Amino acid sequence: MGEPRTDRTGAVVHFALDETRAISAYAVSLDDGTLAGRADFIDPPRVPGERVFFHTEVAPELGGRGLAGLLVGEALADSIRRNLTVVPVCPLFARHLHKHGDEYTAEGGRFRRPRPADLALVEGTVKGKGDA
Repeated sequence: MGEPRTDRTGAVVHFALDETRAISAYAVSLDDGTLAGRADFIDPPRVPGERVFFHTEVAPELGGRGLAGLLVGEALADSIRRNLTVVPVCPLFARHLHKHGDEYTAEGGRFRRPRPADLALVEGTVKGKGDA
């Protein structure tokens, strides 16, 4: 993924993409390899070219370091590189795109509002039922 970055404390952080499970994720880790947070998403099987972000979490003991913002930024930048339309079910992604959506689209990004089918997909996948 992208180059290592630094959080608000100046610590180096790294990003990785894990697409090996039904629920994929972008992860942020500290320089020592400690997992600091993840942004979970699903690529809808019936709608190629979309990525539904539905949950972002950073370890509570690492809060205040700007890791969630870095994670969202990396996930959105990678979505642009992959030419994906982002569907922000996760409140953190939704707030970011509400505030910075014009900048995101100016950089080549695409996003749309979640629909009931997106919420059903997330709910079904999280419950282990696949693409509900």
